[in-house]
Amino acid sequence: MSSSPLSKKRRLSGTETKTGSHCSSSNSVRTDLSHTPANGMAKNGNDAEIDEGLYSRQLYVLGHEAMKRMQNSNVLISGMRGLGVEIAKNVILGGVRSVTVHDQGVAEWRDLSSQFYLREADLGKNRAEVSQPRLAELNSYVPVSAYTGALTEDYLTKFQVVVLTNSTLDEQKQLGDFCHSKGIKIITADTRGLFGQLFCDFGDEMIVYDTNGEQPLSAMISMITKDSSGVVTCLDEARHGFESGDYVTFTEVQGMVELNGCQPVEIKVLGPYTFSICDTTGFSDYVRGGIVSQVKMPKKIGFKSISSSMAEPEFVLTDFAKFDRPGQLHVGFQAIHAFQKKHNRLPAPWSMADGEELLNLAKEVNSAQTGSAKVEELDEDLIKKVSFLAAGDLSPINAFIGGVAAQEVMKACTGKFMPVMQWLYFDALECLSEDAGVQLTEEECAPRNSRYDGQIAVFGTKLQDLLARQRYFLVGAGAIGCELLKNFAMIGLASGEGEVIVTDMDTIEKSNLNRQFLFRPSDVTKMKSDTAAAAVKKMNPSIRITGHQNRVGPETERVYDDDFFESLDGVANALDNVDARMYMDRRCVYYRKPLLESGTLGTKGNVQVVIPFLTESYSSSQDPPEKSIPICTLKNFPNAIEHTLQVILHKHFSDFCRDPKFMERTLKLPGAQPLEVLDAVYKCVVTDCPHSWADCVAWARNHWQCQYSNNIRQLLHNFPPEQLTSSGAPFWSGPKRCPHPLEFSTSNDLHMDYVLAAANLFAQMYGLPGSTDRAGLVKILQEVKVPTFTPRSGVKIHVSDQELQTSNSSVGKTHKKNDDDTNFHMDFIVAASNLRAENYDIPPADRHKSKLIAGKIIPAIATTTAAVVGLVCLELIKVVQGHKKLETYKNGFMNLALPFFAYSEPIAAPKHKYYETEWSLWDRFEVTGMQPNGEEMTLRQFLDYFKNEHQLEITMLSQGVSMLYSFFMPSAKLKERLELPMTEIVTKVSKKKLGKHVKALVFELCCNDTSDEDVEVPYVRYTIR
Repeated sequence: MSSSPLSKKRRLSGTETKTGSHCSSSNSVRTDLSHTPANGMAKNGNDAEIDEGLYSRQLYVLGHEAMKRMQNSNVLISGMRGLGVEIAKNVILGGVRSVTVHDQGVAEWRDLSSQFYLREADLGKNRAEVSQPRLAELNSYVPVSAYTGALTEDYLTKFQVVVLTNSTLDEQKQLGDFCHSKGIKIITADTRGLFGQLFCDFGDEMIVYDTNGEQPLSAMISMITKDSSGVVTCLDEARHGFESGDYVTFTEVQGMVELNGCQPVEIKVLGPYTFSICDTTGFSDYVRGGIVSQVKMPKKIGFKSISSSMAEPEFVLTDFAKFDRPGQLHVGFQAIHAFQKKHNRLPAPWSMADGEELLNLAKEVNSAQTGSAKVEELDEDLIKKVSFLAAGDLSPINAFIGGVAAQEVMKACTGKFMPVMQWLYFDALECLSEDAGVQLTEEECAPRNSRYDGQIAVFGTKLQDLLARQRYFLVGAGAIGCELLKNFAMIGLASGEGEVIVTDMDTIEKSNLNRQFLFRPSDVTKMKSDTAAAAVKKMNPSIRITGHQNRVGPETERVYDDDFFESLDGVANALDNVDARMYMDRRCVYYRKPLLESGTLGTKGNVQVVIPFLTESYSSSQDPPEKSIPICTLKNFPNAIEHTLQVILHKHFSDFCRDPKFMERTLKLPGAQPLEVLDAVYKCVVTDCPHSWADCVAWARNHWQCQYSNNIRQLLHNFPPEQLTSSGAPFWSGPKRCPHPLEFSTSNDLHMDYVLAAANLFAQMYGLPGSTDRAGLVKILQEVKVPTFTPRSGVKIHVSDQELQTSNSSVGKTHKKNDDDTNFHMDFIVAASNLRAENYDIPPADRHKSKLIAGKIIPAIATTTAAVVGLVCLELIKVVQGHKKLETYKNGFMNLALPFFAYSEPIAAPKHKYYETEWSLWDRFEVTGMQPNGEEMTLRQFLDYFKNEHQLEITMLSQGVSMLYSFFMPSAKLKERLELPMTEIVTKVSKKKLGKHVKALVFELCCNDTSDEDVEVPYVRYTIR
C-alpha cells in the first residue's frame, strides 16, 4: 500500500490549523520513570523535542503539532487484563507525557490467555504492579507508574484522559459523569468473549483539527469567472478531488489578485474540474495561473456523558451486514453488568441456565429503557450467546478493540482525526462452529487452571488441541509480524507438536521500536526474527518457534521446498512489498495452503483471507500501477516538491562501481539516456577524478553552478519568459512554472548545505577524507574558479510529455533507500531539491517531508497494526477449525481516522470450464512423469496422454519462460524433441539443471478441444520424484 507523487493534485504539509493545545491541564501529574533510560532519552512535556529517529513513521501519520499535544497528556488506564494492557502498550508506544496503569485485582489463570505481560509465576500478584516494569520498557520517553488504590474523584483530576476497562457499569457512570463535568476525556472499553464494546466522551466541546487524516489537496487553475458565485475551473489533466463544504485558499493567481492569500473560502463542487466560491463580481479580471489549496478547518463537536448517552445511544457501525446488532448488544452488555451485580460473577461458559437468566435480565433492561436504546424485539439467540461467551477472554478481540481504543486516546489528546461518536460494538460470532446444531457444553468449556482458560471458555478444548498442532510459516517480523507472534503465543498456536517458522532478513533499527513492540533499544542491529522469537517465548514458553533470516523468493526454494510447504498448515504474510506478497501467494496456491494477508498505511488497514478451493487468491486482483512522471516534467517543468525530489533521486550518484550488470542495464535505457549516463561515468572516472578535499569542493561548487544557474539560463534562452505557443497562449502557464537562475552565496545556508553534502559524497566515492568545517569550506570556495556560462543555440529541450513518450522516457519507482541520516545522502537530497524548488518558486519541503518522499516511507502507527492483526487472528481461528462456508470468512478494511470499518465475504475463486469439467485457480492436472517401467514420459507420450485421457490437443507447452513445444515448431526440432524425456527437454531449453530439491515441474498449456476450438485449461503439475 503506497501512494505515488501527484503532479496536479498536489499534497501539502504543514497546513494543520494551529490553534493551540486543548488538552493540557494545570493539574498535570509527573510520575517517576521506573528505570533510568540507558540511551539518555528525555521525558515528554512542554519543552520536549520530538525524537524523529524513533517516531518517524508515526509522525507521518499524526504530524508534529499533534505529537506535541500528545506529549502534554497524562493518561490513566484502569484494568490490566488483556484489553487494558493492549491499550497501554499502544498508548505508551505513541508517546504521551505519562501513563498510569491501575488495577486492584490479582493475576488469575484466565488472564494469561490474553495478558501478554503476565507470567505463570505472577499468579496471585497485582496485575498493575507486575505489568508496570514491562510496559515501561516499551518507550523510555514515557514514564509509566502503577496505582493500586481506589479511583477517587480527586485522583482523577491529575489526568487529561482516563480509560476504564474491566469496570462495573456503576463505576463507569459515576466516574464518567464526574469526568464529563471536569472536562476530563474518558473512554470505557470492554470485551466479552467474541464481543467488544467501546464508549467515548470527550466533553461538551472538543475541537477536531483534522477530521480525516488525508493530506490537503491542491490543484492548478485555468479560469475563474466574475459572478455572484464565481466558478473556478481547474486544469483538466487531473480531477481536483474536492468535496462540497471544503474550504480552500488561493496563491499565484494573476489578475484576480484579491483571492491570493484570502481567508479560507467554502466551496460547492460543480463537477470533477469545477467548483464555485464566493461573490467575485467586485474583483479584478482573471488573467491566468493560480493554485487552489484545501485548508483543514477546525470542527467543534460535543459529547454526552455516559449516563445521558446510555438512553439515547449513537452507534458507529463496525459491520454493515449487522445493522441491528449494536442496539441488541447495547442491551446485552447492560444485562451482563446486571448479572454480575446480582451474582458477583459472570455467567458460566455455555451454561443454559445462566443463558436463560441473562435473557430475562436483558428483557428487564430493555423494558426499562425510555429512549432510543429500547429495541423492538430482542434477538434471544444473540443474547444467550452473549451469556455463553461472557467469561471468555480472547487475545484477537482484545487486540482489535485495544487498537481502536488506543487510537481514541490519541484523538482525545490531540484533536487529530474524528472520534468514535459515541458507542462502538463489535462481534465475531462467525468464529464459532459453522454447524448450527453443534452446542458446546459447560464441561467442555469449564476452567482448568490453564493459561488458555479464557479461550477454552469460548471454544472448548478441541480447538486448543488443534491450535497446538499447527505448523505455520510467518513471513516477516516487522510491525505486523510482531503483533502476529504475540497473538500466536497467546492463543497457543504451535504450543504442542506444531511449530511457527518466522523468517525476516532485516536487522532492527531505532525507528522500528515505535511499532515493533517485541524489540528494545538494546536489540538494535540484531536480527528481527531471532529477537522476536525469543521475546514471544517469554510470553508463552510452550510455543515452538524457529527464526530464519532468509528472503522468500526463487533463490531460497532449496530451503522452502516441496517438503517444507507440504508440512505446513498455513502461511501468514507480514510483508512490506507487493512483489514478495505475490510470490508467497503463488506458492500458497501451488501448495494449496491457506494464506492470511494484511497491510497498513497510517490509520488504514486491510485483511484478506485466501482459502484453497474457496476464495480467489491475493494476486487475483491488483491495485493499479503507480503513475510514472515523464522526465520532461522532472527535468525542465516541475510544479511540485515531489518533482524536485524525484529528479534528484533520478540523478543521484551512480551505482556503476557496485552493479556488475551496470552496462547491460544502461544500454537498455530508452532514448538518449544511455549516452547521458555513460558521459557521467566518463567524467567520474576520468575528467572529474579528484585528488584532495579541495578538488571535491571545487567539483561541488561547479555542479551547483551547472544545476541551479547555467541549466536554468539555457532553458530561458530556449523559452524566454514572454514566449508564446503556436496558439498564441503564454508558454509559461498552466503546469509550466517559469524558473529563474540562482546566484551562489556563501552566506546562504542552503547553498552551503548543498556544497558540503555534495563534496562529502564525492569524496566518499573516491575514498578521500571529507570535512564538516564550514569556515574552512568558505575559504576553499573563495579560491574556486567558476567558468563563465553563455547559453548556446541549437540545444534540444523536450517541451511536452507526449514528446518524451516517443522515446518511452519516464521515471517510476526508485528502489534506493534514501532516508539515511548518517551519510550525507539526505543532506544532499534535501538541499538539492529545495534549491530546485527555489528555481521554480515552489514551496520547499523540510527534512522530514523530504525523507517521506525520497525514502518511499510508508506512514505507520501501532494502533492500526494491533487492530488489523486482531482481525487476522480471528480469521486464523476459522481456518484452524476448517470452516468451509465462504460467508463465514471476512475480508476487512478500516480507517481509524474517520472511523470507518467495512467487511465483505471473500470473492469466490472464479470458475472456468472445458467440456463438462469445472475448474478454478486451485485446480490442476496431476501427471506422474515416471512410468511403471521406470522410464520417464517423453514429449510424445505427454501429448498422447492429454489427447487420450482428456480429449485435449496441446498446441503449445511451456515451463516458466521456456517454450517446450508448439504446433508451429520446425519439423526437425519437433522430431528430435518428441522422443526426449520431459525433464531433458526442460534442461536443454532453459539451459539450467534441475535441483535435487525439485519434486515436480509446472507446465502451462494451450489446448484445442475436439471441435478444434481454443479452450482454457488448468496448469500441469508434472511429478518427477
